[in-house]
Amino acid sequence: GALGPTSGASCRLLPLLLGLDAGSDLGRGFVPASEQRPLQATACECLRELESCKPGLLGGSLGLLRGLLGQEGPVQPLSLLLALALRNTLVLQSRVGAGLGGLLTDKVPPTGGGPWDWTLVEEGDGRLQPQAPSWPAAEEGEGERSLTAREHSPEEARELRAAVIQLLDTSYLLTPVAQAQLLWLLGWALRGLQGQPPALFKPQLVRLLGTAQLTLLHAVLALKAAFGEALFTAQDEALLLRRLTLAAQHPALPPPTHLFYLHCLLSFPENWPLGPEGEEAAPLLLGPQLCRGLLPSLLHDPMALLARLHLLCLLCAEDEEEEKGQLPSPRHYLEELLAGLRQRAALDEGPRALATVCFQASYLVTRCLAGQPTVLTPLIHGLAQLYRVRPMLASHFVDFLDQVDSELREPLKVVLRQEVVSRPGRDEALCWHLKMLAKVADGDAQSATLNFLQAAAAHCTNWDLQQGLLRVCRALLRAGVRGGLVDLLQVLARQLEDPDGRDHARLYYILLAHLAGPKLGVALGPSLAPPALASSLVAENQGFVAALMVQEAPALVRLSVGSHGVKGPLPVLKLQPEALEPIYSLELRFRVEGQLYAPLEAVHVPCLCPGRPARPLLLPLQPRCPAPARLDVHALYTTSTGLTCHAHLPPLFVNFADLFLPFPKPPGGAGLGFFEELWDSCLPEGAESRVWCPLGPQGLEGLVSHHLEPFVVVAQPPTSYYVAIHLPPNSKLLLRLEAALADGVPVALRTDDWAVLPLAGDYLRGLAAAL
Repeated sequence: GALGPTSGASCRLLPLLLGLDAGSDLGRGFVPASEQRPLQATACECLRELESCKPGLLGGSLGLLRGLLGQEGPVQPLSLLLALALRNTLVLQSRVGAGLGGLLTDKVPPTGGGPWDWTLVEEGDGRLQPQAPSWPAAEEGEGERSLTAREHSPEEARELRAAVIQLLDTSYLLTPVAQAQLLWLLGWALRGLQGQPPALFKPQLVRLLGTAQLTLLHAVLALKAAFGEALFTAQDEALLLRRLTLAAQHPALPPPTHLFYLHCLLSFPENWPLGPEGEEAAPLLLGPQLCRGLLPSLLHDPMALLARLHLLCLLCAEDEEEEKGQLPSPRHYLEELLAGLRQRAALDEGPRALATVCFQASYLVTRCLAGQPTVLTPLIHGLAQLYRVRPMLASHFVDFLDQVDSELREPLKVVLRQEVVSRPGRDEALCWHLKMLAKVADGDAQSATLNFLQAAAAHCTNWDLQQGLLRVCRALLRAGVRGGLVDLLQVLARQLEDPDGRDHARLYYILLAHLAGPKLGVALGPSLAPPALASSLVAENQGFVAALMVQEAPALVRLSVGSHGVKGPLPVLKLQPEALEPIYSLELRFRVEGQLYAPLEAVHVPCLCPGRPARPLLLPLQPRCPAPARLDVHALYTTSTGLTCHAHLPPLFVNFADLFLPFPKPPGGAGLGFFEELWDSCLPEGAESRVWCPLGPQGLEGLVSHHLEPFVVVAQPPTSYYVAIHLPPNSKLLLRLEAALADGVPVALRTDDWAVLPLAGDYLRGLAAAL
């Protein structure tokens, strides 16, 4: 995001990367000759990342990159970089109606000592998507539709064709993933471009039609979607389909690969798409004879079974007439498969996964063959028979009815309602019958439904069954049923054992007796506004709830960090609390972002009053590494009105100096030897550096007395000081301050933890400003 025409770093970075990419003398100053090619490859990857983030950035360097591709260098990074830059430049130039000019032949770096050209980047505005191969998405992009806006001149077309051929010739040397990316970039760049025939890809197509690499097969299908019959003949399409069908039947395929081949068949890009846009259909050359080995079986994995079933449904959609012969038609095979799935789902105590696959398959058939009653009619009767055998699948039926279209939903509701009302109301599946009836009950067959409910009411003895019975009554109310429902509600209001059920039945009876149809539907619909307080009892109850709950409130506590204490085995943060209102039982909880510190314990304060000084709170820190941190603070307290509240306080920051601890004092007279022993122990595992520390008007002696006094091991004021600092959990920071000048002092420092060096440098440079 910081890369831009006004950035000086950008103006230095881009020529540097291009110079390293070109393998010039600039790269030999960084690495030896043996590492030159890896350095060039790294520079190419950096440039490709920048071109992906800023499309059009390398538009003026196409000729230079094209020349580098013919030299000795890393082929794969250069090929992908040139293909990406070429695709972006073609798309962006066509948007403004401009040509390529001499971009493909100019081998001079575009800067020439001046500023970089950001015209194409500003035109692209960073919106060139997608960046991954996807043949359906390639037809919907904005950029490639505009490629037909301009026809290139003969010279431009000739140079563009030569650049594409050069990239295709080098594709043999790339890895399969890189080849697929290259073919996709070039195919998207040239799709619909006038003067560039897709026959350029024909040699690659001949080579890749029999590939076993999935990424390359995906690239071939992307080319087919991009160019269609302009590149693929009917023989190519038949060969590709036969290749996919035979590969999908291989018994040793892992499940992901098997599903990939089936997906390619289901989403196969046609040369001549027929029918309205978005309509699913099988490829024209994919007939039942070719797909006979891909028919689904009950022995298949659920995902593979559904994918093969999807293909079978597409074949059934094309099979308008029954085949006349000894082999069964796809439609007959489909009916037998669905019957087998329902038979497995109807097994007593069978796994729920079998029922799930059965309903998924039924939904797939419904979606693909919605307009064929010869398929839907046996499906409806088969589902009704499944419910008759196993009513405990009522939840699956309810979800299925919510997903299917009205062509199947309405007739399925009728047969399911007939199955429910024709059963006696006293068996153990009564709860499932009531659940199903609440979904399928409507104004039709009122008498049969009411008779079932009257017979079931005598057996609804527990709360669950009574609520299920009342849900069916509610569904009948919303459907406009009145006649016998009034008598049923009166009986329920008197006979139900649960008082809640009697109250609901009485409410439904009152609504049915006093409201017309439209108002009754509004009353039984979802509430549009929160309920108002209808009585003092409700208001008092809400008051009790508010008193017993922890409420979020504005922060009534302020925390500040006091002076740093250097005693004890661990660093301690001194916190000074200040209350804006009287609060009680204050608990402060601290959380450190990341894993820098061990979890911190909560701090408790019995009472805080405004205007009354409070004792400092001590918060022990347990660093896992010597680094600054940010503490998120959460306060939980009780107000003077008795409410319990919680609030988020502003975060606290632990500085690098807050972690300083002194080493134990050495025996008398051994200070210099103790420091030298610590100094020598830091290397060779540690790190050493020198920092310039500015001095204020108080000089070196004042700086040490203000900031480093507890950590001084050897002092020779006012010229030199040796400082030893212990950084928890087990790091050392040693400083030599010697030969101070008027404006600063050079500081030699050593540490056994190299990550401390930048923190120590920032700390020393900021000491003078803190005086």
